[in-house]
Amino acid sequence: MIALIHSNKCQSVARWQPGGFLFALALTLAFVTLLLTSFALAANDGIVGEKVDYQVQIGDEITVLLPGETTLNQAFQVDRQGRITLPEIGPIAVTGQNETALKQTVNRALSRVFRDLSALQVLITKRQLLVTVQGYVLEPGEVTLNQNASVQMAIVAAGGVRPGAQLDKFQLRRGSQIITFDYKKFLDTGDSALLPQLQSLDLLFVPASPMIGNIEQTFDPAKLADSGDAANERSAIKVFGEVLSPGSFSAKQSNNLVDLLMRAGGVTRYAAVEQIRVISNNEPKIFDLKQYLDSGDESLLPSINEGATIFVPKQEEEIKAGSNTVYVMGEVAKPGAFEGKENATFIDILANAGGPTRFAESRQIRIIRRDGTTIPFDLTLFSEGKMAGAMPKMQPGDAIFVPEKLDINEKSWLKVSPDRAVRVLGEVVRPSRVEWSSEMSLLDLLAHVGGPTSRADTSRIEVVTPTGPNQTQATVFNLDTFISAGKPDSELPKIRAGSTVRIHDLPDDPTDNKSKWIRQSSDSSIYILGQVGAPGRYRFTEQMNFLDILAAADGPNERADLHNIRITHLDGQHARVSRLNLALFFETGDATLLPEVNIGDTIYVPAKDRSWLDNTKEETVRVLGAVNKPGRYPFDDSMTILDLLAEAGGTSDNAYVEKIAVVNLSCCADQARTFDLSRFSRTARFEDLPVVRVGDTIYVPTREESLATQVRNGLSDLFQVIGIAALIGVL
Repeated sequence: MIALIHSNKCQSVARWQPGGFLFALALTLAFVTLLLTSFALAANDGIVGEKVDYQVQIGDEITVLLPGETTLNQAFQVDRQGRITLPEIGPIAVTGQNETALKQTVNRALSRVFRDLSALQVLITKRQLLVTVQGYVLEPGEVTLNQNASVQMAIVAAGGVRPGAQLDKFQLRRGSQIITFDYKKFLDTGDSALLPQLQSLDLLFVPASPMIGNIEQTFDPAKLADSGDAANERSAIKVFGEVLSPGSFSAKQSNNLVDLLMRAGGVTRYAAVEQIRVISNNEPKIFDLKQYLDSGDESLLPSINEGATIFVPKQEEEIKAGSNTVYVMGEVAKPGAFEGKENATFIDILANAGGPTRFAESRQIRIIRRDGTTIPFDLTLFSEGKMAGAMPKMQPGDAIFVPEKLDINEKSWLKVSPDRAVRVLGEVVRPSRVEWSSEMSLLDLLAHVGGPTSRADTSRIEVVTPTGPNQTQATVFNLDTFISAGKPDSELPKIRAGSTVRIHDLPDDPTDNKSKWIRQSSDSSIYILGQVGAPGRYRFTEQMNFLDILAAADGPNERADLHNIRITHLDGQHARVSRLNLALFFETGDATLLPEVNIGDTIYVPAKDRSWLDNTKEETVRVLGAVNKPGRYPFDDSMTILDLLAEAGGTSDNAYVEKIAVVNLSCCADQARTFDLSRFSRTARFEDLPVVRVGDTIYVPTREESLATQVRNGLSDLFQVIGIAALIGVL
């Protein structure tokens, strides 16, 4: 009926519309799509009974489709609690619901977040089981299976059973119910009815066979086969030693010793076939297999009874000795004893032993004579054509020993005897004992131990070299000067076997670690004290100057008196003190003001607010009289009398500033002059200022000491005397 209507519509449109054929074709496709959709719905209606009847179970996969929401358009698996977890919603219980009820449940949950749910679709896309597989399987744990999966599929999903599993005692646990079944019988018959049906939340347990014992170990059936065919029988014959497959073998009347050796895989290449031990009926015997194979005499075969033991020992090499034998030992390709001819040389014998290996120390080869004396031989020098002497001659009974090349990273360096080693101590990368060679120098030695570290004091390397029995010579070497001056190796200190080289470390900051700081020797130090950031003892070199050491001490602090820095110079046995006005250097930049300092000197930076008693009279000027703060004040060439009066707090109220006295010290006698401060304040003539030097005295008198005041006081006294005399006369 639908098809007829569709055909009629197509004909009608084709008659009345332009381009009717294309329009009819499009309309036909639309009807076909509608028809297919109807058939699909009908098909769904045909199985709707199954879908409606089927209820969601644990493990199923549910797909939620909502156009435009990417977080929802995916599949969700029902967990062990019977829930699915939706984004922004959380867990929703869905077990026991058919597809219609499931859609309603999801719709109610989503309506709390989404408004338009008209296009929502909820489908049960996969029916699955959640089964736990435990026990003797390769990958125990929880597996997800199809609804109709069998026990074998669950085992395959868990990686399969492990070797040693007990196949006839599988268990299926469903709640409190335990079902035991024979999986081995299923493997033998293929009858799937022997296997129980799986449900979600079932637990499948695979037990281990009691034959494997209580210790976990790798199960290798090949080893069981190689160990013989009678491992548990007391009557078994045991074959071990130098055979390919030792083990216990069942006793058979027809087997002889050769048969048992063949059952054990035969003897190895190291077997002593002439010394085979056989214990049969508690009677030990020795069997010569080589003699039997050479003669074929079967009477030589020993009788083998039940419980017998056969042992094939390892062949020991024959010890060679003789009047012409020379022995080669150590790091050679083929060490051993060799028969030498009269004209055989050292190189011939060493080459016959395969030559030194790559681990051989060819510089320290030793030839040991029969009388116990040793002769050193340097094969490296000989091969380079630098050997002065002749090659040693070999004699019967001599031994050649090629030692192992030493690795400074292993304990093997202890093998070097003290008379062949040089000790390197202190701040190097790898302090150790180093085997010495006459071709090496001090620089080669330092390079061999990795060189000095970043904290090494390379200006004072100490070298102690033996010069004779119980005699040594100590040398201090400045590596910095040697390298900077480009000096030749001939000026390096001499090193020989038994020498000791020590490299000191640079001192740490004295404020950080005194125990390391005091290790620095005083003959390489300079001292800086007083008002600096880090006073202490510092390492000093010839390339450093005054500002370098001041900067190393973090410079003067805010309390430092830069005008009166003192430097004590130690020139030989006498001391000399110089003075520095560092403030003047900072103002002028005149580098000639900076003193030269050397090792052993002491720099003292005083404080500004020190007591005036600390200043000597040769360093100060005394200000006395009618001033607010009389006392002794530091003075330098940049100051004037005005600066000193200002330092003294200025003149007091009753000061007689017209007659300020300045007492100067001279070579012959003291000199005094006056200064009119009141007149200077009116004229501002700086040339009228008196010259003031250290050691001078400035006195400001009071007004009572002025001449006018003294005259006035004298007249007053005279009038009083006259008045008294007149009064007496009247009386």
